[in-house]
Amino acid sequence: MSNKNNGVRILWYLTAPDGQVPWEADGRWQTGFGHLQQLAGTIDKLGYYGALLATGADEVNVLAASVLSVTSRMKFVAAVYPGLIAPAKLAQIAQTINRFSGNRLVYNAVNGSDAMLPAQGIHLAHDERYAYSLEYWEAFQRLYAGSTEGYDGKYIQIAPRPANFGGGSQRGAPPPRYEPFELWGAGTSSAGVAHSVRSLDVYLSFANTPQKLGDKFRNVGAEAAKIGRQLEYGTRLQIIVRETEEEAWEYAEYLVSRTSVEYARQSIERQLPPGESFDTYVSPDPQVNRNLEQIRAGRLPKARDYEIYPNIWTGPALHGFNVLGPAQGTTLVGSAENVAARIREFQEQGVGTFILSGWPLIEEAYRVADLLFPLLDLDHGFDVPLLSPHKRRSVPAAAPALPAAA
Repeated sequence: MSNKNNGVRILWYLTAPDGQVPWEADGRWQTGFGHLQQLAGTIDKLGYYGALLATGADEVNVLAASVLSVTSRMKFVAAVYPGLIAPAKLAQIAQTINRFSGNRLVYNAVNGSDAMLPAQGIHLAHDERYAYSLEYWEAFQRLYAGSTEGYDGKYIQIAPRPANFGGGSQRGAPPPRYEPFELWGAGTSSAGVAHSVRSLDVYLSFANTPQKLGDKFRNVGAEAAKIGRQLEYGTRLQIIVRETEEEAWEYAEYLVSRTSVEYARQSIERQLPPGESFDTYVSPDPQVNRNLEQIRAGRLPKARDYEIYPNIWTGPALHGFNVLGPAQGTTLVGSAENVAARIREFQEQGVGTFILSGWPLIEEAYRVADLLFPLLDLDHGFDVPLLSPHKRRSVPAAAPALPAAA
């Protein structure tokens, strides 16, 4: 995948739950397959590059396959843990979906954590997980491409395919050949970066301020350059975009008002460094400490108190209330013009791919497409429609690409 035009790719979110405030029980909707079909059709129709299918209640390959009939061009970036499905079987699943969809499946290689993987039957230490994952995806790529030679690694052993393998193909006919499969993913530790630069096409990270995220990507790019590779870069953000700044921040305040102190506390506890506690932790950031004092007293600070950079917010979201600093729940908040300016600022730091979400998912997907798309140089591989024909695209000069090394 290339980004020769220096445009950006905007993806959405295709998963449950949904609702006005889905991180709280009273703000979460009861949704089913019909809703997911409607969401997928909306993402496709509005011209998003694709959508993330995150790990969770629904199996991502099943979900992608189940909505092919209501979509025609969007990519499905399906998050997969290596090891839950044998690489030979996953290669067959991916071949089938890509053959039926016109090559619209991408995998987001997820390596998990010590807390969750044992519950899924994976018992590997942190660095060993990445060593296993490296072999897993290498074996997958070979099998997906049509190799019959097998794989002989430390963790993965696959025998060569016999000549009469498979009852569905003509006897003696060579197996079909497929283009290299696209892998996205992340990894921040030394082992994670070493794995990423060898395995991935698009390196992802949760958002931070533009300069800090760019510094991270430049460091990864330098490691990739050592082995002759060059990656592309993307980030994951929530979004609240409105006609004006005032409207956007009013809605952010509404979300704070609908969020419980208990949700804030649970999110903080997940972010705490090892050995720290909610009651005693002291941040190097004075504003974070002021926010913590109010939450410990049983009340949530105002929305603007979580703004860490112009239009970048760590307030409540489905993926966490990142009071201690930017992480999974980091959100772009503001007018379409200001949010577009922040996206271009990220782009100047090398970010070409943005996986966004806002709730309710269908309503916010329309709002982003209507207000934001006309202000961006989109590189989706097809013409993106304008919801409001009177809004002409107004895009400044493209940002430079991120160097392979700092």
